Amino acid sequence: MPTLILVRHGRSTANTAGVLAGRTPGVTLDERGAEQAAALPGRLAALPLAAAVSSPLQRCRETLRPLLEARPDLRLHTEERISECDYGDWSGRKLAELADEPLMTVVQQHPSAAAFPGGESMRAMQARAVDAVRDWNARIEEEHGESACYVMCSHGDIIKALVADALGMHLDLFQRIHADPCSVTAIRYTRLRPFLLRLGDTGDLAPLAPREPGPDADAATGADGGGDANAAVGGGAGAP
Repeated sequence: MPTLILVRHGRSTANTAGVLAGRTPGVTLDERGAEQAAALPGRLAALPLAAAVSSPLQRCRETLRPLLEARPDLRLHTEERISECDYGDWSGRKLAELADEPLMTVVQQHPSAAAFPGGESMRAMQARAVDAVRDWNARIEEEHGESACYVMCSHGDIIKALVADALGMHLDLFQRIHADPCSVTAIRYTRLRPFLLRLGDTGDLAPLAPREPGPDADAATGADGGGDANAAVGGGAGAP
């Protein structure tokens, strides 16, 4: 199955202001976020991307804009199910102010029980995002083959929830995961299990490019050597 390249949007004006943006309209990339987005085409240059999928929110579309300009043949798809969590009445409020809310303790320590007033639960957020990725994996594989890569630009909590699902972690543990603005998290899906290849990576991504199985490839290393779903014994050396 395909390799999913998850990109968190670049740093936004809400990030800088310490505000929980949620789905508040008009939240854009700040100057640093624009610089991060401008560097994205170079970071992804080695990857033969089959498609680009974006949250409908402006900060995600702005993050992918330089990549789409650099690759005019790359088609952009909008996916509502990877939009930011609906924080309801919390949207637009200062994070420092929300820290005193009793619900914040639940969000941090027992997120599977957290539901935002006037918004959605964190369980529902994860479920829709996982469904979206599974649907896109099937579509990309059908249209471009099982070794295809595609990029998906979304939000911090969405990416953390997807990583938790890929690792078989309960949602209550997902707050242990972190992804910086414009970082790349890569998950390679196989018939039996996903492999987390990168988490919050801000460096060289060339080793993520698909490789043709060769005479030295170990068929038992599904993450690195073209096999199906067996983990590399000893951790695997990865690309040279």
